[in-house]
Amino acid sequence: MGIAIRPAQPGDVPEILALIKALAEYEGAPEAVKATEADLRGHGFGERPYFHTLLAELDGQVVGFALYFFTYSTWEGRPSLYIEDIFVRPAYRGRGAGRALLAACAKEALKRDCMRMEWQVLDWNQPAIDFYRRLGARHTAEWLPFRMGREAIEVLAREDK
Repeated sequence: MGIAIRPAQPGDVPEILALIKALAEYEGAPEAVKATEADLRGHGFGERPYFHTLLAELDGQVVGFALYFFTYSTWEGRPSLYIEDIFVRPAYRGRGAGRALLAACAKEALKRDCMRMEWQVLDWNQPAIDFYRRLGARHTAEWLPFRMGREAIEVLAREDK
């Protein structure tokens, strides 16, 4: 039996959190995961979900996931699909799960009239970089990622001007 991709359901939340923790472990930051099952359930499966999740299964076992949401390009006047995380358990790599997850994201992007898909990859993850390039993705070096943490958000939000 081959790789099957399906949308996650609320009952999959424990498995999604386990995959998030496995991803953090792979990236060398297992202590960084603060998300809880309640967070994922409330933010991903409520009336207005902040994100969507696809699961990759092999022989009925969940082996990977892609968690995505939609953004909007003001210049293009169209939505974009942003992949926050994509991960396949190391023991199952090379069997098509990553490609199947990205293909399912691409189908969702087309269904929603998205003009692009975007994601980030750590600079040391050469196998992933090579994989994405083989699929036709390109690195956009001209755009620098910025991040503002909760404390800085709170400070900025308190400004009157």
